Amino acid sequence: MEETLRSRATGQPATDGSGHAEALTRQVAAVAAAVSRLIENIKSVIYIDKRKLEYIIASKIAGGHVILADSQGVGKTSLARALAGSISWESEDLYSDSVKVEKFSRIQCTVDLLPQDILGYNRFSNASQEMIFNKGPIFAHFVLCDEINLLTPKTQGSFLQAMEEQTVTIEGKTYRLPDPFFIIATMNLKGVHLFPLPAPQLDRFMIELSMGYPDAGDEGAIIKQHARSDAWSDFRPVVASHTMTEWQRFVDQVSIHDEIVEYIVACVRETRNHPDVAVGASPRAGVKVSRLARALALIRGTTFVTVDLVKEIFPTAIAHRLVMRDPSLSAEHTTKAILDMVPVDFAHRGKR
Repeated sequence: MEETLRSRATGQPATDGSGHAEALTRQVAAVAAAVSRLIENIKSVIYIDKRKLEYIIASKIAGGHVILADSQGVGKTSLARALAGSISWESEDLYSDSVKVEKFSRIQCTVDLLPQDILGYNRFSNASQEMIFNKGPIFAHFVLCDEINLLTPKTQGSFLQAMEEQTVTIEGKTYRLPDPFFIIATMNLKGVHLFPLPAPQLDRFMIELSMGYPDAGDEGAIIKQHARSDAWSDFRPVVASHTMTEWQRFVDQVSIHDEIVEYIVACVRETRNHPDVAVGASPRAGVKVSRLARALALIRGTTFVTVDLVKEIFPTAIAHRLVMRDPSLSAEHTTKAILDMVPVDFAHRGKR
C-alpha cells in the first residue's frame, strides 16, 4: 500500500519485486554516466548552461529537433559541431540508401535558396548516359540550418518530410536519411526579409530555446580559449554512434504513469482555452512533451517521469507552438501561467 501511494505521488511505478526493475535501474545509470561524459566533452569547447544542453541532448535521443532563437556569435555552429564531433562514427554510418552522408553539415539560409539546394537533385550524366543523384546538405547526421527564417515558405517546407519521416523524396524516389539524424535550426529574432515559420513547421520542433549570452567570467574564458588557433586540438569523440541509437531505444523503457499523462493532456488542452492564445497546442505537442520528459528522465538517471519534470520542460516544449492573440505577449509566460492553473491532484479535476 505504501509503495502504491508513493508511485501515485511521484509517477514512479510500483515495483513487482522482480529483477527487471533492478536491471533497468543499472541500464539507466549507465546511460546517465555516459551522457555526463558527453556533456563535459561538449562543455570543454562550448560555454552553455548545463540544463539547456541536457534539453538539447534529450531532444535528440527523443527523436526531436531543436530551434535556437538567438543572437549572432553565441556559439550555435560550434555547439552543433561539438555534438557531431563527440560521436565516434563507423564506416557504415556514413552511407544511407547508398548515398554518402556527412557527420555534420551547415546550411546557411538565404532568401534565394531553393528546395533542391537543401534536398538534392537529379542531373543527367553525359559520361554514363544516366541520371545521377546529387545529394543536398540534408544528408548528414547533424544538420545546422542557420537562420531558417530567411528561407521562403516554399523552401522552409522542404524540411517537413525530413523532420517527420526521416526521408526525402526526389522526383518520385524516396531516400532514407541516416540514423541518428538531428536538425538544429537557428532563427533570427529581428531583421529584414524574415519569413516566420508557419505553425505546422514549428510544431515539428521538439523545443525552442536560447543559448543566451555568457556571464562576464565565462565570456572572458571564451576569449582566452577561442582566440587560440588550437582551441579544438584536444577535442575527441567520447560516445560510439551505436550507443546513441541505444539511448533512443531506452527512452521507451522509462515509465510514465497514466496520471502523469492525464496531467500533460490537461495542460495541453488548457492552452486552447486560454484567453490570450489564438491557436493552442496540438495533440502532437502532448506526444512531444511525454517523449521529451522520458528522455530527460533517462539522461538524469531515473526510470520514471515526475510531475515536476513535466512542469520544468513544459514551457520550453510548448511556447513556440502557440499563436498569441497579441504578438507582444510572451507565450512562455502564458505556459507558466497555465501550469499554475491546472491542478496537480490526480483526481481528474485537471481534465478539460
